Amino acid sequence: MKFNHPIIQILLAVLFMAFFAQIEVVIPIHKDGIPITGQTFAVLLVGFFLGAKYGTLAVLVYLILGAIGLPFFAGGAGGIEIFSDDSAGFLYGFLFGAAATGYFGEIGWGERFFKCFLGMVIGTMIISACGVLFLTYRYDFSSALQFGFYPFLWGALIKTLLGAVIPPIYHNLIKVK
Repeated sequence: MKFNHPIIQILLAVLFMAFFAQIEVVIPIHKDGIPITGQTFAVLLVGFFLGAKYGTLAVLVYLILGAIGLPFFAGGAGGIEIFSDDSAGFLYGFLFGAAATGYFGEIGWGERFFKCFLGMVIGTMIISACGVLFLTYRYDFSSALQFGFYPFLWGALIKTLLGAVIPPIYHNLIKVK
């Protein structure tokens, strides 16, 4: 069986994102803590590897399957109600972040670390901006930054650096040219 058919790639990408969503470190900043997960890492890599069209489609399928109740989101969460809680903006941002890194992958940014890192930073900023905008709508800008941005900076940097290493390795060592 070949894994290069778009439907197979999308399904594998959905499972990849669901798996990495379960990798979670909770920062005890407020009563419930703030989870830092592998979701953004996986979403941005899916974009780089599948391109803008199929990467975004894979994220959309992932979000739909999570919305119908599959335990695909952080902490095994699933269900439509997640799209109205505090993390909803980040989930919406996944679509835009994957589209951006997908575009960057299509223009060759995945072949070199620095460009890949820049693409991962931009994708992360897009996802973060969507999350902060949603939280600002629900609360205020200061609270949105306090609970939806600042606590995630170190985790985002680590995930961005790790994510920026993988596509160049694939393109330069594994992929047969």
